[in-house]
Amino acid sequence: MKEFTPYYINVRGRLFDLSTPRVMGILNVTPDSFYEASRMETEEAIGRRVKEIVDEGGTIIDVGAYSTRPGAEPVSTEEEMMRLRRGMKVVREVAPDAVVSVDTFRSDVAKMAVEELGADIVNDVTAGELDEKMFQTVAKMGVPYVLTHNVKPDPLCPVGKTMQGGNQSVLRFFAEKVQQLRDLGQKDIILDPGYGFGKTLEENYELLAHQEMLNVFELPLLVGVSRKSMIYKLLGCTPNEALNGTTVLNTIALQKGASILRVHDVKEAFEVVKLYQKTLNSKL
Repeated sequence: MKEFTPYYINVRGRLFDLSTPRVMGILNVTPDSFYEASRMETEEAIGRRVKEIVDEGGTIIDVGAYSTRPGAEPVSTEEEMMRLRRGMKVVREVAPDAVVSVDTFRSDVAKMAVEELGADIVNDVTAGELDEKMFQTVAKMGVPYVLTHNVKPDPLCPVGKTMQGGNQSVLRFFAEKVQQLRDLGQKDIILDPGYGFGKTLEENYELLAHQEMLNVFELPLLVGVSRKSMIYKLLGCTPNEALNGTTVLNTIALQKGASILRVHDVKEAFEVVKLYQKTLNSKL
């Protein structure tokens, strides 16, 4: 079992400790996210969800206003910003001390969320591929950036390339992108293996089986497998029935170096971290 690396990221001038894995709770201010129970549209529903995330052990809230599920309807920049303004207002009222991540692939939305709404982290599932200004924007703002491996970055495209070249291609992808960010002065980078993005079922599990290879970059890893198709398609169930599979894969992800678990079910993920840490710290 891997000894955990004590990573820290700079969140608005204070060090955020990742030496113990953190749970990131998903807050979708959308009407069409793939997991129906995660959709929050009214201020009352958003407030309940924020309180639930914090009460159940989540220390990061990931706010998304644009569904990236295959086949989702396109959302204008203006609509995405409007949804974020409504959602972030409630987040800051209910949980003023929470670390907030904004899930967007648009640099102007990221800039607005950080400078106007006080978002702490930018989580971009396209690795800057859909907006050439994204890397420069986050580097200039000085906020942590989640860099996701995604070989088909268009969220509206249900069919894309597969992970040609296997796990070695993932290493090359991250090496190139990390260097691009470093050249722009980006300091805090979090790597996301991108489970479910542009990968076949087999490729997802091949990557998970060897996830520890990403530790060569000496950067924190964010893992998001919560209720995804790599679970429910393999088990022949629905997203609603995929919690047990999510817990199993989250445990494996922690064993292979995950620093952050991005989840719909915060209580269960927090328990996974607590049990994993107890096992890691127990001595004969």
